[in-house]
Amino acid sequence: MERQNSYRGLLEIPGLFPLILAANLSRLAGRMFVLTLVLFVLAQFSSPGLAGWATFAGIVPGLMVSPVAGVLLDRVGPTIAIRIDMIASAVFIAAISFAGWAGWSSPPVLFILVMLFSLAGPLGAGGTRTLLPRLVPPHALNRAIALDSAFYAIVDVVGPAMAGMVVAWLGPEAAMSMIAAAYAGAAICLSHVQCFPGLASTQTSFLRQTMEGIQMVARQPTLRGLAVSYSLYEITWGVLYVVVPVSVADHYATAAGSSVTGLLWAAMGIAGGVGALLAGHMRTTGRERHVMAAGMVATAFAAWPVAAEFGFGGLAIGLVLAGVMSGPISVALLTLRQRRTDPQQLGRVMSISISLNIAGFPLGSALAGMVIPESLSATFVLAGIASVVAAIATASIPPDTAPAD
Repeated sequence: MERQNSYRGLLEIPGLFPLILAANLSRLAGRMFVLTLVLFVLAQFSSPGLAGWATFAGIVPGLMVSPVAGVLLDRVGPTIAIRIDMIASAVFIAAISFAGWAGWSSPPVLFILVMLFSLAGPLGAGGTRTLLPRLVPPHALNRAIALDSAFYAIVDVVGPAMAGMVVAWLGPEAAMSMIAAAYAGAAICLSHVQCFPGLASTQTSFLRQTMEGIQMVARQPTLRGLAVSYSLYEITWGVLYVVVPVSVADHYATAAGSSVTGLLWAAMGIAGGVGALLAGHMRTTGRERHVMAAGMVATAFAAWPVAAEFGFGGLAIGLVLAGVMSGPISVALLTLRQRRTDPQQLGRVMSISISLNIAGFPLGSALAGMVIPESLSATFVLAGIASVVAAIATASIPPDTAPAD
């Protein structure tokens, strides 16, 4: 047990290292895909509007089928479900690359392949979080989640940068091939992970279990509270992703501004990884709500006034502070959600909850687009308000002693 209290000892747990490797190969591929898809469409069709709709098609269908994906996770088991996602993703993205090389790429063909790719996404996203508590002993779960979140933060930075470099050097078709290879590599890594059976009954109809998954998240106080609070917190990040480049452009020329913005996000991602690793050493069990609420309040302070009112230095400090806070918030969220969910329902809960959480991000970006023309400072205030409201919503989640949970 003492060895598992260190991160090196944690990776000696059978199956955990190949799972984390597979998860991060797929996440790297996913982060590369978003930017590569835009560049692919621009290169093929020279249409920014089409690029926007292609990005939409690559995300929204997966969000819509997340309740169905959750049932599949609980029925077939997380290992098989993740493998389905990796193999399907590799096939569909390889098809996009081949269509581009062969000159067969047309908007209808591209949209069909992108939507098919999106439909498998919830299996991988929810499957990894469902598999962790089945591989890792309860006393080491918090640290395993922290390690996974730290790698996730790093991948979040490396993915877009790698996509940009590969497209610039080799072209978007080659980048798509590399993404397909990463998904295939992830599927191979999963062959070294124990295949756990599904825990959900197969006697109940698929449709009924799908509706039960939606009802579980809607009716269970903890799951409902986390869906609301973390979605509000994601609004902050949706706002920041839009307002930070605009703010940087006020200080630097266009070319230099793009580089500086990239460096700022890189620093934020590294800070998030450090924050997640530090959170792994904290005893958060039973205190997850307080950790999340405190981190959200600190994030609000980082957005306004620090990032908004203290020049470029304040912007850099604010982003790093928000990044550091994102680590403990993510670890506490995942720990609390897994701890208060029936293991037989974890796949459905994870799949639906992750989709609900993501919904706050595009909303924040849309709101930022409307507020920025009026006032840059007010946009940062909006980001801060979203995190404050998220903190209040988190604090309202019933504590462990509440009978409702």
